Formats: sequence, structure tokens, C-alpha cells
Amino acid sequence: MRKIITALTITLAAATAGVATAGAAAAQPSTPVTITLSPEQVTNICTKRIPRIEQRTTKLIDRINGSADVKGSAAWLRARADKEQAAGRETSANLLRERADRRAGKIDQLTKAKQRAEDFKSKYCGTK
Repeated sequence: MRKIITALTITLAAATAGVATAGAAAAQPSTPVTITLSPEQVTNICTKRIPRIEQRTTKLIDRINGSADVKGSAAWLRARADKEQAAGRETSANLLRERADRRAGKIDQLTKAKQRAEDFKSKYCGTK
């Protein structure tokens, strides 16, 4: 999960930095440097990368928000924690609850990544 979110963030940051203006080296902080992408790179990002990012973020958000029947969802982890607690295993129950809370906390990151992808798409890819 963490690797996927990191990969999505890096991809979006690289795509955004490619068309954004970046600060120059430390020797000349007041001189801006424009970093541009070739039309082929923009086409690749718009046709391949952005749809994959949107698909993966949607899939992860749906899984995390799923019911207790959806393996990997926060509710599923909480249900496992309840079973562990009923069996008298407090330590593993607490670990599962903490894991469920961390997983539910990833929703904001995923939503932001999805929004950045949509912003990039609307700004540089047209209305596809």
C-alpha cells in the first residue's frame, strides 16, 4: 500500500514538475528555470500514466472504504481485531486496529493523488 501511494506521488510530482517552473540552482536562486516535456512525453503521461493512476487510486479507495467482507478494507481489519479480542489476544487485536486506522488514514493521500492527476489531465491533456 505504502509503495503504491509513494509511486503515485512520485509519478504525479515528476509529471507536474515537467511542465512547471522550478527554481534554479542554489548559486542563482532568483533565476527561474523552465522544465518542459516533449509532446511525446505529455502524450505518454496523458494516455498511459494518468489513466493508470486514476484507476489505481479509485481501486484502493474503494477497497479501503469497503465493508467487512472486502479483504483488505479497514472494516475487514477491524473485524479481524474483534475476533482476536474475543479469543483473548489483546496485543494482536490492538495491532490490527492500529493497522486499520493507518489504512483509513491513507484515503486523504489517495484522494489528493487522484485530484492531482485530474488537475494535470484537465490542464495539459485537454478534455479526454
